[in-house]
Amino acid sequence: MKRVVVTGIGALTPIGNNIKAYLEGLQNGVSGANLITRFDASHFKTQFACEVKDLDIESFIDRREARRMDLFAIYGAISSDEAIADAGLEPEKLDLSRVGVIWGSGIGGLKSLETEIEEYITGSGTPRYNPFMIPKMIVDIVAGQISIKYGFRGANFATVSACASASHAISVAADYIRLGRQDVVVTGGSEAAVTKAGVGGFNAMKALSTRNDDYKTASRPFDLDRDGFVLGEGAGALVLEELEHAKKRGAAIYAELAGTGATADAYHITAPHPEGLGASNVMKIALKDAGLSPKDIDYINVHGTSTPLGDIAEVKAIQQVFGDEAYKLNISSTKSMTGHLLGAAGAVEAIAGILSIVHGFVPPTINHFTDDPELDSRLNLTFNEMQQRTVRAALSNTFGFGGHNSSLIFKKYEE
Repeated sequence: MKRVVVTGIGALTPIGNNIKAYLEGLQNGVSGANLITRFDASHFKTQFACEVKDLDIESFIDRREARRMDLFAIYGAISSDEAIADAGLEPEKLDLSRVGVIWGSGIGGLKSLETEIEEYITGSGTPRYNPFMIPKMIVDIVAGQISIKYGFRGANFATVSACASASHAISVAADYIRLGRQDVVVTGGSEAAVTKAGVGGFNAMKALSTRNDDYKTASRPFDLDRDGFVLGEGAGALVLEELEHAKKRGAAIYAELAGTGATADAYHITAPHPEGLGASNVMKIALKDAGLSPKDIDYINVHGTSTPLGDIAEVKAIQQVFGDEAYKLNISSTKSMTGHLLGAAGAVEAIAGILSIVHGFVPPTINHFTDDPELDSRLNLTFNEMQQRTVRAALSNTFGFGGHNSSLIFKKYEE
């Protein structure tokens, strides 16, 4: 099996529009939550979200081209451009048939679909749909757009598994390289579901926090008073590369992607298995795949959405897998800062784990006020402030509606 390394990263998040800003946001414990600006949310149960802020789209993408793209695709294009530039990829020097793009999104172009339906209903009744409606909304369009821009002619498709979508994209991309099918894969995920349908739909499920009077601290993973997740948006991109290929072209290496895992809860369409069965199994598989034991992991970036059931189930799973080693590692949920980026969460949070390895710190779980007696107080959940620590290996969990589970393990690169 070939070894897989990370040679480029890009991020567009509610707490920073590039990797440098995202890193600073993670280190400073910044909350990305604010009142919704995308539409009038005054009649919704939840009136806030973690939106991307101060983004000048036209400085990245031509105005005419951007009008043909949904926001989730624009986010994907911007983050992948950053990752490709960061990796120093020069298409003219690559075998383009061995460079793939595998991208994830849970929902895709929800706003584009929503807009077209609204215009039809309020119009004359004559169907006058935008000819770009379909390519704007389909999930796979981001992978297609990246390949068209750079001429990458390798494997090209999308993964859809709700909130685990980007993690599954990264996992599959790694396998393509490990098996020798590709030299390089641009991978990650993007999402832009802060729309009327997105907020209304998650409100109907009672999945979102409704803390409108204190929205900055509404995302409270592991806090006794957590009342649901905060909807986020954005994108994360990684350039994965076969080790020898990266060394041959003199690429800088952030970390090695050592192991991946995928399981199903086989339990419920939205609720996690109460004992964290699927979650514990997926972490065990990832550890075995990486050839690591629980004592080798220093940091777990948890799914940690700030829901009453999910946070408890994930902690139970960690304790089942790690035993006493669970008390020696750091655990944190960066969703406390970014909100829940749905299908993009796996990529943005994987990057947080990579940055923890590179910069020797653990990002905090902010907005903690009251301990939950159901959680073991001996666990280090990294509350409220980042902690300096040498991180040899970081594990990232993402779990999606439908019972989809994914774990990724990144470790410090060594020859």
